[in-house]
Amino acid sequence: MPLIDAQNITYAPNGVPVLSDVTLVSDARRIGVVGRNGSGKTSFARVLAGLVAADKGQVRIAGARVAKDRKAALGAVGILFQNPDHQIIFPTVEEEIAFGLAQMGHAPAEVAQQVQAILGQFNKGHWARAAIHQLSQGQRQLVCLMSILAMRPQVILLDEPFAGLDIPTAMHLSRVLEGLEATLVHITHDPGMVRSYDHVLWLEGGAVMQQGRPQDVLQAFEARMVELGAADDLSDLAG
Repeated sequence: MPLIDAQNITYAPNGVPVLSDVTLVSDARRIGVVGRNGSGKTSFARVLAGLVAADKGQVRIAGARVAKDRKAALGAVGILFQNPDHQIIFPTVEEEIAFGLAQMGHAPAEVAQQVQAILGQFNKGHWARAAIHQLSQGQRQLVCLMSILAMRPQVILLDEPFAGLDIPTAMHLSRVLEGLEATLVHITHDPGMVRSYDHVLWLEGGAVMQQGRPQDVLQAFEARMVELGAADDLSDLAG
């Protein structure tokens, strides 16, 4: 079974079509998902993570049916959102990292040990009792990433993780991500972010326009973006 097995995904919350017959079946280690704002990229990431259930189709990550078996999903897939404040729920760093581990069923002593281990891996042991609201956005994004990595998922979804970060912070986070053994699925509107990846999926209007080798898909994507940018009708740029 492929590591990522998402077939014929259709998603229409409140009857509004967002994704239509989207399929991604891959064992690639680095996967890019490109598209304009409103193309369905973030919704696809949320379906892959099991945060929302598809109306039609099926999603399995590392064999787990992520929408139906949430405990198994925690060890299969994690998601790093664009805005860390959208996923942080606890006041201190150690509490935030501990939450997912506790949800997986680890004993309190084991949770504490793993929290210290992930903080130590990033030389951030002194952050344990730090108040998250006092951290910068880049630091909060790193807390979110440590929380995900502590659960050791096989797949990590990145939803525009560098948005709002200054250049040095973005470069540091990029180096951390590049060094991970986990499979990365990077959601972005910027083709430059995924040019060196193994596989790219292009979403347009909630449907797959093209997928395959990055050089082929990104060339077509960039040509389409130039075409839209040259258009006189601003309605073509909506979404």
